[in-house]
Amino acid sequence: MANDKIQMTSEALEAIKKNFHISVNEMREIAKAFRLEMCMALAGKKSSLKMILTYAKKPAGTEKGNFIALDLGGTNFRILELELKGSGRTGRPVVMKFKLDKDFLTKNRELDKTRKLGFTFSFPVKQTGIASGYLVCWTKGFCASGVVGRDIVRLLEEALIKKNLRGVEVAALINDTVGTLAARSYKDRNCDIGAIIGTGTNACYAEPAMGGAIINTEWGNFDKVRRTAFDILIDSQSDRPGQQALEKMVSGMYLGEVALKVIRAYVLPGLKNFSTEQMSAVESDRSKGLAVTGMILKRAGAGNTTPNERFMCREISSAIALRAARLSAACLSAVVKKIDPSVFGTHTIAIDGSVYEKHPYFAKNISAALKDIFGAKASRIKVVLAKDGSGIGAAITAAAASQAGGFLLKILLVISIAADTLTQFLRGLV
Repeated sequence: MANDKIQMTSEALEAIKKNFHISVNEMREIAKAFRLEMCMALAGKKSSLKMILTYAKKPAGTEKGNFIALDLGGTNFRILELELKGSGRTGRPVVMKFKLDKDFLTKNRELDKTRKLGFTFSFPVKQTGIASGYLVCWTKGFCASGVVGRDIVRLLEEALIKKNLRGVEVAALINDTVGTLAARSYKDRNCDIGAIIGTGTNACYAEPAMGGAIINTEWGNFDKVRRTAFDILIDSQSDRPGQQALEKMVSGMYLGEVALKVIRAYVLPGLKNFSTEQMSAVESDRSKGLAVTGMILKRAGAGNTTPNERFMCREISSAIALRAARLSAACLSAVVKKIDPSVFGTHTIAIDGSVYEKHPYFAKNISAALKDIFGAKASRIKVVLAKDGSGIGAAITAAAASQAGGFLLKILLVISIAADTLTQFLRGLV
């Protein structure tokens, strides 16, 4: 009887793995669909991607000086000062304070000297310039009144004046993906893609047809992906049903929830909770009889479990995380081919975020998936962790913006050429 139960469990596990598996052909189809969505959005047509012009560009790597960054995300607020030395070199950031005051600014420097500041604001913004943008809506549990629809840079500047910090000038407004790209590209000229795979997920890239302008894809909303019944259930129960399809299959906010629903359905109906962090711990478990997994599951409300049940939970977690990595790789491959259709050049993809950094196999699985997609050409693509890139990148973007001069004019001059190029490219895909 016990053997029959194990056999049934094994068959169920194979069905689960098959349901969440993303084949090489499917990754290539996803990539093709993603590129089409990119082109549709850039051409002003309906698309699940936003493709927002950020008014930022890659730093030259020659910028010098001391710059300040404010990094406001979903869980952290950090302030840092960064010295840029040129030639891609930086000093060690002065991190991490939670109060911007005169003591932070002086540090043996004159108060009357204007300090340039980069502001990372990781919320939906309709950007109108390199240092201006209007908050579309709050997310991640934020609900401060009187901010939606207003220029957040103007609000920040007004707050600085109230604190008598008149020597600070906001030089750049960016989101965390742009910061990640800027942080790596300051020292690596081949870096042209930045991504976040953490609590949320998104990516940006430098668009050659627009003079290197950085485009924010807002890829979390990409919806040309095959969903399981569990994904559909999670979407229906979310606060944004019908939106953020990719994010609900990739990001740390949802991965644990997907695993929880699958484990409840097939293995442990009494499991109360299961986070993405617990997923990572279970996948890392190499203890005898998966004893560590047993303790994690017990604390999560499952009670005592058998070694086979623990094994099932680990394999389910692995299948869901592997799918997330392969979906990410498929979308990244689409961005690479948008920049360089034949992949003749070399490209660095900078990624930050807790899932990419802390999951035991996520980075490895992305690299393996890119090899599956590109074959030998994958050697021209390097994927690197850009830890804390959003804050460091804000300071670097402030430097690039204050020393660039005329970049917006350059964008405007190439717009008509870009439109023709995109239209031709779109026709080639259809």
